[in-house]
Amino acid sequence: MCSTKDEIIRRIRERIVSDPELSLADDSRMEEQIELMVFEETREGLYTTNEKVEMVQMVFSSIRGLGILDVLLRDDEITEIMINGPRDIFVEKHGEVKKVDMHFENEEKLMDIIQRIVGKAGREVNQANPIVDTRLADGSRVNVVLPPISLKGPIVTIRKFSKTPMTVEQLIRYGSLTEEIAEKLKLLVEAKYNIFICGGTGSGKTTFLNAMSGFIPKDERIITIEDSAELQIHGIDNLVSLETRNANSAGAGAITMQNLIKSSLRMRPERIVVGEVRGSEALDMLQAMNTGHDGSLSTGHANSNQDMLSRLETMVLQGADLPLEAIRQQIGSAIDIIIHLSRLRDHSRRTMEITEVLGYEDGRIQLNPLYVFEEDDNSRLDKVSGALKRTGNKLHNVMKLQLNGYLEEW
Repeated sequence: MCSTKDEIIRRIRERIVSDPELSLADDSRMEEQIELMVFEETREGLYTTNEKVEMVQMVFSSIRGLGILDVLLRDDEITEIMINGPRDIFVEKHGEVKKVDMHFENEEKLMDIIQRIVGKAGREVNQANPIVDTRLADGSRVNVVLPPISLKGPIVTIRKFSKTPMTVEQLIRYGSLTEEIAEKLKLLVEAKYNIFICGGTGSGKTTFLNAMSGFIPKDERIITIEDSAELQIHGIDNLVSLETRNANSAGAGAITMQNLIKSSLRMRPERIVVGEVRGSEALDMLQAMNTGHDGSLSTGHANSNQDMLSRLETMVLQGADLPLEAIRQQIGSAIDIIIHLSRLRDHSRRTMEITEVLGYEDGRIQLNPLYVFEEDDNSRLDKVSGALKRTGNKLHNVMKLQLNGYLEEW
């Protein structure tokens, strides 16, 4: 009776691990030995060349890599990996989530992989600190939740890092923007308008922010601040990337977004790019925008532009005992443009609205929609068709454009 692939992989792995010389060998020698063992185990010719290559990769990954995760991470079509305990693994591919026919041997093997991931990033996760945000060597964002917080065993969610940075040209190709609107946004970025990008989970906020950062003039000094470094800003020589740090098991050593924003103001930034605002650091970001650090870019979770303003108010209230009117005045004077993104019913990601923030008046922050997404007659239940349409409203705050030498009507 012939052995299954899983049995062959397990046998070879045990042989490697139990051999002191082989287990300490460098990567290339270990891979050579694994290839010889796979050839030996499959000499009867029941497996294809591709299957043998896959077995070699699986054995090597289980010892030096991330096990079956390496196979999923190598698949460029997969954008997100969701592990709900050792036996339930789901992936997002082409906007659809489906379960894969793979699993970890047991919870112990999955915990082994988790410790490798967080250890390489200099972080720790355990029962005392059961939730951690970190990243892989390629920049992919990782969130880990352990029992007893999770009732299904260790939970790992990986948002894969794109090998090629998103560009505005790609957004145009995907239908999220038009060339005309991209050119308008380019002018706003160059003229140092403070721009806030909002949307729901998976709507493409970080992707859009990355594309917008491509409009920043190459001779400026940029400070990026993120929970887990994801932004891929290229072509900027004077670039400083900062990343938060969780507290250790003793509850000390945490570096928050608030700490980093305050520190960045002393680093002579020409622009501050905040990956995502989630809490009380919102006040520090707004104050930075209001004190001469124009051209800032950031993102936040919200279902509409108005919802984003309400969420910012709540975030500021978490860290400061200020009157609501004062908070709204801060928001109204700090943010110039809000861009709302959404993931639609056909899983496509679209820019839904580009709105100017006019300031605080009559007890509320006034908004001036410039572009709004409209579906057309070709839209169906399973396929959305439409485009961003100009509302007819003019841009009111044109001073920054004029100071930048742009005198035409926006």
